[in-house]
Amino acid sequence: MLDLEKIRLSTNLDLFAKQVVEGFITGKHKSPYHGFSVEFSEHRLYNQGESPKHIDWKLFARSEKLFVKRYEEETNLRCQLILDVSSSMYYPSFKNLSFNKPNKLFFSTYAAAVLMDLLKKQRDAVGLTLFSEKIELHLPPKSTLRHQKLLYHNLEKCLNVDSIKNVKKTNSNSSINQISEMLNRRSLVMIFTDLISDELDLDKQFESFKHLKYNKHEIILFYLSEPITEMNLDFNDTAYNFIDVETGDNIKLNPQQYKYDYKKKSEEYLSIIKLKCLQYKIDLVEVDINKGFDQILLAFLLKRQKMF
Repeated sequence: MLDLEKIRLSTNLDLFAKQVVEGFITGKHKSPYHGFSVEFSEHRLYNQGESPKHIDWKLFARSEKLFVKRYEEETNLRCQLILDVSSSMYYPSFKNLSFNKPNKLFFSTYAAAVLMDLLKKQRDAVGLTLFSEKIELHLPPKSTLRHQKLLYHNLEKCLNVDSIKNVKKTNSNSSINQISEMLNRRSLVMIFTDLISDELDLDKQFESFKHLKYNKHEIILFYLSEPITEMNLDFNDTAYNFIDVETGDNIKLNPQQYKYDYKKKSEEYLSIIKLKCLQYKIDLVEVDINKGFDQILLAFLLKRQKMF
């Protein structure tokens, strides 16, 4: 097992990501890497109307069927990483963040960096979008080294602890709709969010995801939570003052009195999310921020395999 905290403290973000990916791949018997060259990979049936440039005429002479030569470079994709950077993503609040004490944005930032390294190894083009109540950054997918450095630089800014001082609400519906229009070509869109938004109605939030699907994009939704307190309401038997970091609303109560009902509501909410993802053909990955990145990397590799 990799000591993530030790790696984090001794390297910068891109070197951290590289070591995590290499450690992940070392544990696999079969490498998931594809797309390193333009060498011949396999045949596929010729589709009427496409260019005959890559038809294998020798195979046609033997089989009397039209097949096209497929090359590894054809499997490269465009990927847009989208991070929710609203104030709710700074939960839980710790003075010194680490992998032993992460918040949702801390985990998302490092997870995005790890995915970028894997995408780079597969020669996929990757872009980055940050949003809260508006789009704060949008870098379209590219595969150049200069672009990759720019992506890491902007991710490192997300780790700035001073950012929590600026209260940022969430308007995922408007932001995701705008992003959908900005992506000009079919892409794999990976979204890191806790789905806490001004739009409390999930129907409205998922309308924007529906927009992405309508524009032919594939989606992996990484739904982030800190299950111990967010889902299970596991606090000591005493009164707490709970404060909404995005609205400032607060309420004082003993969570033990509401634990059972709250957990039931949380499970119902998660069930609705799963149902909607199934309805819109969105790959949902439930992410426990207290666990490692294997869940993130496996979800990406499985999705990429299904797409090709």
